Amino acid sequence: MTALTTTDLTKRYGSTTAIDSVSLTVDSGTVFGLLGPNGAGKSTLIDLLLDFVRPDAGTATVLGLDPRTDAVEIRRRTGVLPDGFAAYPHLTGEEHLAFTIEMHDADDDPAALLERVGLADAASRPAAEYSTGMTQRLGLAMALVGDPDLLVLDEPSAGLDPNGVTRLREIVRTERERGATVVFSSHVLPQVEAVCDDVAIVDDGRLVAEGPLEELRAGTGDATRLTVRVTAPPPSTALEAVRALPAVDAASANEETLEVSLTDSAGRTPVLTTLDDHGVDVVDFETESNTLADVFAHHVTE
Repeated sequence: MTALTTTDLTKRYGSTTAIDSVSLTVDSGTVFGLLGPNGAGKSTLIDLLLDFVRPDAGTATVLGLDPRTDAVEIRRRTGVLPDGFAAYPHLTGEEHLAFTIEMHDADDDPAALLERVGLADAASRPAAEYSTGMTQRLGLAMALVGDPDLLVLDEPSAGLDPNGVTRLREIVRTERERGATVVFSSHVLPQVEAVCDDVAIVDDGRLVAEGPLEELRAGTGDATRLTVRVTAPPPSTALEAVRALPAVDAASANEETLEVSLTDSAGRTPVLTTLDDHGVDVVDFETESNTLADVFAHHVTE
């Protein structure tokens, strides 16, 4: 099933086109990463999906509904942690949750939600005493009210310490297992890589890449980097022999390290065998597949 679709979705602000003919599809029950540099249009796209702003052209569906006519129903079934979430300073954490539960006509337990995000010990403290990370955890707890079918997290890790980031990842995975669809918009690429099934990259309002992360990695070339540590600089004949291998895209060496870019991770063994054949003493080696940062750099120019 499909949770979100957009077709040629466009939004302009005067002479600036914030979203330019974006067409994408998000499957139900997946974690969808939304990436892009500052000002790329990510937040505008989220606002269009939730009917906070109206498009100038194109269409969208959210949970099978039209945001322009069914916004109330969409928001009832959606939990949102907005970028820059701010709490009411005079309300306690528990009061924030009680208010949100009442607004959603839900029956959640405020204490259980605060426990889930790691705020149980601060339930009775006013939000004015919360740190940035604690406030972010509170916003996440509020987004989880009512077991939403769609969870929209815009820069959810902002201000979180490492323990908070780990808890965030666990919550996202649990929500996916429950069957919810999660839109995860973030600048912190390793976190997106850790939790997302599919990724869309927006640059200057345009959709420049979309698909499963593994497919996007493969499309950047240099599928795997092989680093080989050696006892002495390899002879030029060994380096040329490595470069001639079918799966090798490039190779370079310094005194104790050989760096090889492979188009296929299976090319690692021929490289090591070739070095051995040329009398190169290998101390250790490691391989690293393309990261999401590599994919991002491939599609987004400064």
